Amino acid sequence: MKKIVISGAMILAASTAYAATISSSTIKTIASKVTVIAAPMTTKLSGVLPATITSNGTAKTIEPVPGAISKGLLPGQGQLDRIASNFDADKYLVPSWGSGEIASTGRPDVVGAFRFMCSPGQVRRDDPIVFPGQPGKSHLHQFFGNTAANAYSTYGSLRTKGDSTCNNMLNRSAYWIPAMLNGKGKVVRPDYVVIYYKRLPESSPDCQKMGKACVALPRGMRYIFGYNMSTGVAEHFYFNCDGPTATPGHYADIVTAAKNCPVGNRIGAVVNGPNCWDGKNLNSADHRSHVGYADYGDTGVLKCPANLPYVIPAFTLGAWYEVDEDLDRSGEWSAGKSTWSLSSDTMPGMPVKRPGSTFHADWMGAWDDDTMKTWMDNCINKLLSCNGGDLGNGKQMRGDPNFDWVAHPRLIDVPAA
Repeated sequence: MKKIVISGAMILAASTAYAATISSSTIKTIASKVTVIAAPMTTKLSGVLPATITSNGTAKTIEPVPGAISKGLLPGQGQLDRIASNFDADKYLVPSWGSGEIASTGRPDVVGAFRFMCSPGQVRRDDPIVFPGQPGKSHLHQFFGNTAANAYSTYGSLRTKGDSTCNNMLNRSAYWIPAMLNGKGKVVRPDYVVIYYKRLPESSPDCQKMGKACVALPRGMRYIFGYNMSTGVAEHFYFNCDGPTATPGHYADIVTAAKNCPVGNRIGAVVNGPNCWDGKNLNSADHRSHVGYADYGDTGVLKCPANLPYVIPAFTLGAWYEVDEDLDRSGEWSAGKSTWSLSSDTMPGMPVKRPGSTFHADWMGAWDDDTMKTWMDNCINKLLSCNGGDLGNGKQMRGDPNFDWVAHPRLIDVPAA
């Protein structure tokens, strides 16, 4: 079995320290010889979030995340109680790349990396973060990860139900993004989604320069990142193009990217997640304020905001779509023009937005505890470069047998409202 290293032009993060890339053109060349192991306005709340939002109804405070806040936590803060996997986790692990080899060092990069790929999953008008328990109320979303994710999903339900389109059930986390529409009544499903987590090793002295400490992702965390429907601020995402006749780049929206992405290539929607946390809250009223982004400010030193001093693994995702003739590639756009757009670009009661300008993503973590600890201990804290679900200890998450480089089906009807 040969190794696929996720690198190249597919994902281009803004910061060198958090950069990881992949080239689908390179992958196509070797794919035949490789076995892959691979929002609307926020609800306004006052005071402390109720336990049903912060902790899925849990009324007790669980042990704090090591290195983060340990005293004064309210019920539902810190992290949620451990929920053991209801299957034999060992059956979902295989020797890394067939031989048990250990992942190579990530140096000269200063962060450890854990990467894997996902297939597209269900398409639903659900959002269990913004509209929990209210099926059909959201704009249309493309889900991946947990196959049972829906409007009623909680940390508890994700940990105990569903398969996964991201390698296997060891990662029952739910990820979702606005559905891509072709302007002719169809949803364009991505061929695949690339995800990577990166963070400084906890032993790095830069952890204390960046914040107070580098810590793990807490059980039960969820957040939204990318375009903010409440403020209209568009940041931390871009579009790209990859393929034999592509002009890769960081493009602000679909219109601009499409001009550089002829038929026969793939257009990518890439969004970078937060890397700073307040150390106690798993959610917040706007589903964003408990996490945030480090920046260089005026000092030239990468630092987390003062109220978000704990450095967490940041994950970036890139969804890649095969370009067809329905994507207008003129580089010009006006409202009503038939072309690709995101479901969040056209919202009731709001002006139609330029296609792609509202890209964002949602995440509810539901990793098998031991699996996440393994890739944290090895890939992240030992500064390794782990690909394809390689856990950095000679074991690898067994690949999804249904994974392909092309979506099946690629186009589906837009579901009725």
